[in-house]
Order: sequence, then structure tokens, then C-alpha cells
Amino acid sequence: QVQLVESGGGLVQAGGSLRLSCAASGNIFSRAAMNWYRQAPGKQRELVATITTGGSTSYAGSVEGRFTISRDNAKKMVNLQMNSLKPEDTAVYYCNALLWWGQGTQVTVSS
Repeated sequence: QVQLVESGGGLVQAGGSLRLSCAASGNIFSRAAMNWYRQAPGKQRELVATITTGGSTSYAGSVEGRFTISRDNAKKMVNLQMNSLKPEDTAVYYCNALLWWGQGTQVTVSS
């Protein structure tokens, strides 16, 4: 059974940093690209960053240069380092792989 569990959200001032982590269990980590999505109040869920099994990465334009996605294959974890945070980054952040989703972690950036 696949489970994705996020951690690391919180409240931070604009310009600050947070690091999100997603722990994956089950036979998914070596088979699938891992994604971070986010959903702000009243908005659609959007793809923030992707890392493939081979380590290739891609980012939404709004976070390019500020966010870094990485994966630790030994620990079956994917991380999202978020720097230079802006109030518009405030959202619930979700870890995703194929059809599976984590429960989400709240990130709030105050101005």
C-alpha cells in the first residue's frame, strides 16, 4: 500500500525559507516521478515541481530559481526547499506520485 506523508510546513515571514519533506512507503518511489503541488484558497491545485526517477527536475515559472526539489532514494523521501518565500506562496502543499496524494501541509507566508 502506497502512503505519502508530508511534513515541514509552517508560518514564515516573506523572504524566509522552509523545507518540506515527503516520506513515501510502498512500492512507488523507484517507479514514479514525484511531484509537489499546492492549492491556495479559492484557487485550483497547481503543479509546483517535479523530479523524475532519474533526477531530472522541472518547476513552475512562479517558483523557478527559488524552490529546489530533491529526492533521497535510500530514504524514499522527496524534499522541497523553498527560499525567498512570498505571500503568494501561501497554500496547502501536497506530495504526489501517480494516483497517490499526501494529506497536505500548510505553508503560510506573512508580509
